[in-house]
Amino acid sequence: MTAQIGSAVTGLVIQRMTAPSGGVNANLAALTQGSLTIPGILDPAQIRSGNIASDLAERSDTVQYPAANIYCEKIVNSQIEKFRTFSGKLQMAIDLRHSEDRLDQVQSNLETYADAVMGVLGASLGDWGGGMYYAGGYQVAFGPVKHGGRNFIQTAKITFEIGVSIS
Repeated sequence: MTAQIGSAVTGLVIQRMTAPSGGVNANLAALTQGSLTIPGILDPAQIRSGNIASDLAERSDTVQYPAANIYCEKIVNSQIEKFRTFSGKLQMAIDLRHSEDRLDQVQSNLETYADAVMGVLGASLGDWGGGMYYAGGYQVAFGPVKHGGRNFIQTAKITFEIGVSIS
């Protein structure tokens, strides 16, 4: 039951991220307003489910950057509603990765991609259907720039909670 809940919410987050209007690319276009400093948009193939370390992903598959991995970090059935099968929260994570060959733009471009993801979350408040809802709020943690990818790589981890109440 709990694995199905995590997969279902992950699928909903991916749908919202890849939506033609209101998705991450629409927010990215609004943020950059045609600026050429951002290297590219997030293709739907670059947004996938799974908690995969960046070095492992690079060794096992061809990775295109920027990339976003979406996964469920934690499931808590707190039984707030006593006679429900599941009544609690899921902690979701979006692991954003950006890589460039020059050091000077890695962090600022990753921050722009993170802003676009936060725009998707900001527009997703409320009922998601099927007993799932997003009340708002998120945390963003930026990792250090490291060697990898096209030469330099940096990650941002965006975490947020989805409330679930199902029978």
